[in-house]
Amino acid sequence: MTMDALHRLEAQRLERQTELDSAKSKSERNQLGQFATPSLLATSILEQAKRFLPGDKPIRFLDPAIGTGAFYSALLRVFPNDQIAAARGYEIDPHYGEAARLLWRDRRTEIVIGDFTQAPPPERDVDKFNLVICNPPYVRHHHLLAEDKKRLQAQTAQIIRTGLSGLSGLYVYFLGMAHVWLQDDGIAGWLIPSEFMDVNYGSAVRQYLTSQATLLDIHRFDPEEVQFDDALVSSVIVWFRKQKPLPDHEVRFSLGGSLEHPHLRQSVSVETLRQEQKWTRFPKHPARAANNNELRFRDLFEIKRGIATGANDFFIVDAERIRQYELPSAFLTPILPSPRYLESDEVLADSNGSPLLKRPLWLLNCDLPEDEVAKNYPALWLYFQLGAAQGIKDGYLCRHRTVWYAQDKRTPSPFLCTYMGRPSNGHTANPFRFILNHSQAVAPNVYLNIYPKQMLAQPLADRPEMKYTIWHSLQSIAVEKLVDEGRVYGGGLYKLEPKELGNLPVGELFNWQYEFLPSIPRQVPLF
Repeated sequence: MTMDALHRLEAQRLERQTELDSAKSKSERNQLGQFATPSLLATSILEQAKRFLPGDKPIRFLDPAIGTGAFYSALLRVFPNDQIAAARGYEIDPHYGEAARLLWRDRRTEIVIGDFTQAPPPERDVDKFNLVICNPPYVRHHHLLAEDKKRLQAQTAQIIRTGLSGLSGLYVYFLGMAHVWLQDDGIAGWLIPSEFMDVNYGSAVRQYLTSQATLLDIHRFDPEEVQFDDALVSSVIVWFRKQKPLPDHEVRFSLGGSLEHPHLRQSVSVETLRQEQKWTRFPKHPARAANNNELRFRDLFEIKRGIATGANDFFIVDAERIRQYELPSAFLTPILPSPRYLESDEVLADSNGSPLLKRPLWLLNCDLPEDEVAKNYPALWLYFQLGAAQGIKDGYLCRHRTVWYAQDKRTPSPFLCTYMGRPSNGHTANPFRFILNHSQAVAPNVYLNIYPKQMLAQPLADRPEMKYTIWHSLQSIAVEKLVDEGRVYGGGLYKLEPKELGNLPVGELFNWQYEFLPSIPRQVPLF
């Protein structure tokens, strides 16, 4: 087939892809993790594969989540036809799988409509594949059925010899299971979310890539340039060889621009990667020396996420809703609004501890059994029945509680940090805001609660004005320090988890701890 014919076939595939996508709702495709690889990106990835494959070696190609065949189409246009010895693709959704079969019916490829994670891998190395390229389904853990998650965890852990967190997305299992499909010395390229480079559940992937494979190259796309029109996820392309790494092996990291011409490059030793928990440091920052004795944020503060209700519109109520449904005050706790409705970074309070806000809000929280609520609080019971009828009772968080309407216990925190944000949000160049809370309001899960630890709580009680000293020092933390510990998603959305904030070195950031806590030894500069 001529190159012109292959380009026409690709145009036909793109037209069919658009038709198939439009036949499904955006929410349905999001839940199933169906984000088609852009044609130009697929071509760049196959061009990059040439760097890692011997020029004349026959190619046995596998795509475990082929969709309509973006990578296969690019394979045909990038590699000579006589070099492609075999090609196979798996697609669990017949909606796309049948279309792919029809589209590629005249080519030497096998389209299997079925679940790749349940397909038996080849037993002989000669029947395996030496080029695996995949954009696996980005299905979050809470969309996986419990029995499927249990099976996936067991199968993958057995293959890569590493335990996996229950928070792992489906793409983690795809990557791990494909190990036994890849020939020894074969090449794999995975287009996956960059979050594995930072999050706790990604530690299994990081361990696999630094122990069971020779990691070759990681290119992280600019978070401001989302690769998928319908997915706010920052992506990376990860290349590795099925071969254990040599002790002095180095990995190329690149960031931004294109695969061929990235904005930044850096080589990092595999030994450094084994010790570093945040791979998104590279290539912007040098490897940091381990210093287990330096003072960190977690040494002074306990950090907890705010309350996740499972249905804010139902459990967080205003005065009008309270009157309308006659909700009893015994089960109402003041709660702060979303940061975008918080006009000041200092929350003042009245003499009762209630926050002084234009539109006060309350958290509805009751841990009484249903029969007791029905008997003693009929108005509240009717409100809960309304929530059950709306399906709130069956939501992910609610159905995992002993009593579906009972909320987590949180005490008000004097200091808060917004959990996520964008630098261009119009409020500040810093994506994170530090709030001084004088009220007895609790915080929803869009905030991090910052509780002073006991050694700090007593000096605070003795010297209340110290709250302002601490607050101003929190506000003065350089954006770069927070971003370096946190993570960034597609579209430039920054997030900061409790452990990430807790890991922030503070030896030079603060100076008040030496005045208020003389037992803490002064440290040499950390930055």
